[in-house]
Amino acid sequence: MKNEIREFAKALGFDDCRFAPAEPPAHATDFLRWIDEGRHGELGWIARNASKRVEPDLVVSGARTIICLATSYHASDAETACGVGTGRVARYARHADYHDLLAEPLKKLTARVNELLGEPANSKGSLWYVDTGPILERDHAHRAGIGFTGKHTNLVSRTGGNWILLSEIITRLDLEPDPPARNLCGKCTRCITACPTNAITAPFRLDANRCISYLTIELKGSIPEELRPAIGDRIYGCDDCLAACPWNRFAQEGRLLRDHRRSDLDQPDLIELLSLTEADFRGRFRGTPLFRTKRRGVLRNVCVALGNTANRSALPHLEKASKDPEPLIAEHAVWAIRQIESRTSTPAASLAT
Repeated sequence: MKNEIREFAKALGFDDCRFAPAEPPAHATDFLRWIDEGRHGELGWIARNASKRVEPDLVVSGARTIICLATSYHASDAETACGVGTGRVARYARHADYHDLLAEPLKKLTARVNELLGEPANSKGSLWYVDTGPILERDHAHRAGIGFTGKHTNLVSRTGGNWILLSEIITRLDLEPDPPARNLCGKCTRCITACPTNAITAPFRLDANRCISYLTIELKGSIPEELRPAIGDRIYGCDDCLAACPWNRFAQEGRLLRDHRRSDLDQPDLIELLSLTEADFRGRFRGTPLFRTKRRGVLRNVCVALGNTANRSALPHLEKASKDPEPLIAEHAVWAIRQIESRTSTPAASLAT
């Protein structure tokens, strides 16, 4: 049955499929302590149902196996240098939303697993997730042998590098587990050194409150001023710790996401983005990961990126944004204006006329 499931998963486009026991993760206690310390920031969805995250049987009663799946989003031309006035988007987000792309193949695979279980295709004997439920997916993927947890706390695959998306099926089907992956970080600390905000406080320890991916995607309010300069030109996520990993040299291009690349997100023009109305934003980004952060969040990030460029040509546009009806955008536009004016003798008011 394992071979049948694995072959079907790869036929559906998944790049790897392995099996782990439906048991509590090895570092469940550390995870709960991390929550208690508030290291998850405003990620309330992580803290909710924390007990389920460490006990798969509470998610699917009688769970025996977790089928772990990997989807590569590596692209050989993804490492593009940003030009003047452009922003950077995390690599995974330069595609249509992976939640939508992976849903259909996951439904088909889950239906097949239920058939092998001897239950109807839509039975609750198996349940699939793609970043959508209470499960510590990296722990189970590590235990299944998909990859190992790096010092940046992300999963590293020997064939996909850091550029993989995880999904899983929790099932009552009893399957022999695959051997776990061995940690191959060695003495390397490149990911820790690469982090612009020192969010990796120690090997395998991340403070989400300082992580640029958290600040530009999950944080709903104002970005702390002391961290804004380190964000640079990043407007959605950050790949620095991932890109620093030497295992990326073995990464292979994935199949499932390849045809859903959004080339307009490789080097988006910051001024153009700042001019988007709500209707413009919805029309352009619906069906992409950026849509979930909403116009207020993305344009907040654009203002920060423009403030970090010290480009005087941005001042009139930021002046207009400082009057945006959305207070979050207006606040960050004012900060950006101050940043640019501190590096130039030309006041924004004279450029806005």
